[in-house]
Amino acid sequence: MYALKSAGQQLIYKLINPFINLLIALKITPNMITTTGLVLNIGAAGIFIYGAEASHRGDLSIVGWGGAMILFAGVFDMIDGRLARVSNTSSKFGAFYDSVLDRYSEMFMFLGICYYLVAHHYLFSSFFAFLALIGSSMVSYTRARAEGLNIKCEIGWMQRPERIVIIGGSALLCGLLAPVFGADFRIEGPSERIPWFESISVFTIPLAIVAILSNFTAIQRIEYTQKELSKNETK
Repeated sequence: MYALKSAGQQLIYKLINPFINLLIALKITPNMITTTGLVLNIGAAGIFIYGAEASHRGDLSIVGWGGAMILFAGVFDMIDGRLARVSNTSSKFGAFYDSVLDRYSEMFMFLGICYYLVAHHYLFSSFFAFLALIGSSMVSYTRARAEGLNIKCEIGWMQRPERIVIIGGSALLCGLLAPVFGADFRIEGPSERIPWFESISVFTIPLAIVAILSNFTAIQRIEYTQKELSKNETK
């Protein structure tokens, strides 16, 4: 898994390097890119909120547009770190600024998603969206606290890039497939309020997976940090 992720990362770097060189020539700083990513994520939240207020329950095209914006913002999240390394402008404050704005970006993103789901009465799915927000925050927090104790803690499946790809990609796919399934498609479950599957499930099932695995990743990091601290105390 790690080797596959590393190979994919190197391929993406090759694709974006010409753009990175252009940014350096234009004297665009990594912090500018980080700020742009935050603005785009606020825009993604705005799309979901607009969809909640202006569209009807079966119109899932707005979910697709929100997903596209999330993925677009995610590109900037990748670019800022790469730009800092290539341009030799890495700094402790830059890393701090990037980390803080990443948290703001995810919180705004989940705000928009939760608002949309609650407004259109996908209450069960909105619970998982909120649980995904908690898990995402704790994945980052556990790593930061562990590093504060001089423990490198990067284990787990559901780190930020994976969360962004799954959430943004599934939202985009949901918008694209909605005309195929139809707005009112559903497979009835044990309750009329909770079907086994419906059109928006293309988005909400991956969202539920993120909710479960992100919290599981946070728990893994707690256990890992405890073991590492125990090793250090016995030395």
